[in-house]
Amino acid sequence: MNLDKFLISEQATLREALSLIEVNHHGVVFAKDTFGQVTGIATDGDIRRKLLNGLTLDDHLSKCINTDFIFEAPATTREALLKKLDQRIRVIPILDVNRCLVGVVSRDNLPVKSEEAIFARARSPVRISFGGGGSDLTHFFSDNNGAVINTTISLYSHATLRIRDDQKIAIHSLDLQDNLQADCLSDALQSDGRFGLVKAILRTVQPDFGFDLYLHSDFPMSSGLGGSAVVSAAILGCFNQFRLDQWDKHELAELAFQAERLHLNIAGGWQDQYATVFGGFNFMEFRMDQNIVHPLRIHPEILLELEESLVLCDTGITHNSGDIHEDQRSQMDDASIRQQVRANVELSYRIRNHLLRGNLIDFGHSLDQAWRLKRQFSSKISTGHLDRIYDGARAHGALGGKLLGAGGGGFFVFYVPPFRKHELMTYLQASKLHVTPFRFEHEGLRAWTVRERKNHPEQESL
Repeated sequence: MNLDKFLISEQATLREALSLIEVNHHGVVFAKDTFGQVTGIATDGDIRRKLLNGLTLDDHLSKCINTDFIFEAPATTREALLKKLDQRIRVIPILDVNRCLVGVVSRDNLPVKSEEAIFARARSPVRISFGGGGSDLTHFFSDNNGAVINTTISLYSHATLRIRDDQKIAIHSLDLQDNLQADCLSDALQSDGRFGLVKAILRTVQPDFGFDLYLHSDFPMSSGLGGSAVVSAAILGCFNQFRLDQWDKHELAELAFQAERLHLNIAGGWQDQYATVFGGFNFMEFRMDQNIVHPLRIHPEILLELEESLVLCDTGITHNSGDIHEDQRSQMDDASIRQQVRANVELSYRIRNHLLRGNLIDFGHSLDQAWRLKRQFSSKISTGHLDRIYDGARAHGALGGKLLGAGGGGFFVFYVPPFRKHELMTYLQASKLHVTPFRFEHEGLRAWTVRERKNHPEQESL
């Protein structure tokens, strides 16, 4: 809005004031002194009344202005302005601390707030799997249908993404205790270092802007909780916030799979990507024509009892899931191994039914069957030390359990009846194993945007 159409000297004539009112179409002018300060307001009605009372068009505006007028400061909220305008106030001048006019609002001129700088945040949960592992490998379900059952829990990867004004890229990972700095995307993709997964995602997404990316997770790396898929999903969730045509959940899972399996060339299955993006308890079926995610409607009391009956413990042993999956894939050519995987698929259907009907004792025994089947897929899945942990847990109350993820290390999950849980936890702690509390997470990937000015203290001084 052109403020010159409203400002006029208090020494101007009434004729000049009426002419300016005719120009601005708002029925009002603001009088200013020689210092540019607004000293009063005059409406066309005010001027007409003064003319009827004897003033002439050549008299000064100063004889007509109302010095006790309503005005607001630039910081006044839109809500407060709306409330003033709703009280039959037609025009409100916006004055700075020096009482100089910096804006005019009216019923016809209350502009929508311009867009501010934002940043995106996302978090994605890890999963624990109960059955069907190995059947989500494309090498298996290209000839056989695969099926797994899993749920997400309250451990997350977190990502924060801020777009820069230049093409530079800065990535900060608390998990890696490392940073990546590059002048542009191509330089970032060609850089050395430990950011292979992030670079694979960037190669998939191909962002056309510079950015700052911050990453951290609630769980250790190589833990068997599907961590790489979780990190990927969190990053993709942030980038998705800056798209007009946002990716849906299936597309996000597929992009995460593409980055890790095709660009980074790490062998593995499909369930991790779908689990973290969709979240909750899911029964997943894998076929060459399509993958299907079936959310399970398990009674809340069954979920509470199951949550209390599961114990998650960290063996403290890291593993390379890609190597294990590669070995497992090569073993798939063995007919007996494929038969074991098919048996694991059938078991996952039974585990699903046990959960839906609340047969948790049968669920616990099924976990034991799932682990005994899984150990046969590859010699790298278990070790003598891991077998001793498992056998000790069984001797101290656990009905069943399994190593999560590809195997070789990471986390065990055990099912234990309520009156032997203390015995199991005492054994695990005495064995120097870390018991990790958790709750079931019913949501998957969550991403949102934040106005930087309201939530970033660095902006307060700008």
